[in-house]
Amino acid sequence: MTLQPVALPMRSVLVAPTVPASVRLARETAELTYAGWGINPGHPVLGPALLVLSELVTNSVRHAAAASPQLTVTYAASADMLAFAVHDRHPYVLDPLSFPQSRGGLATVAELATEWGGTWTVRPDADGGGKGVWITLPL
Repeated sequence: MTLQPVALPMRSVLVAPTVPASVRLARETAELTYAGWGINPGHPVLGPALLVLSELVTNSVRHAAAASPQLTVTYAASADMLAFAVHDRHPYVLDPLSFPQSRGGLATVAELATEWGGTWTVRPDADGGGKGVWITLPL
């Protein structure tokens, strides 16, 4: 599902190497960042959000590491929305409409985002050299 970008008042960025350890780093950073913004660690959407985040970072590690030695995770939130994006510099741009029909992680991303009333979109870089996958979930 794709929507226009929404400006959210709280934002933080993590730049990490495109290696397996970055999956855990991205999750832990998300937990700390969102808690610091007052999002209750026990909020029901946080568990699914962390799973989706892990799937997206894992995708970058598995498929983009050769072309993108680092990845960027952007965390964002407002009073009623949680968002994050995983960006890498691999030039292949995913079709967000294919997520539900895909196998593995992207199907999980689509299923959880839909189940929790959220959205997903893929934003290609202006130069065509990479992309970011954005997820939004209502709080």
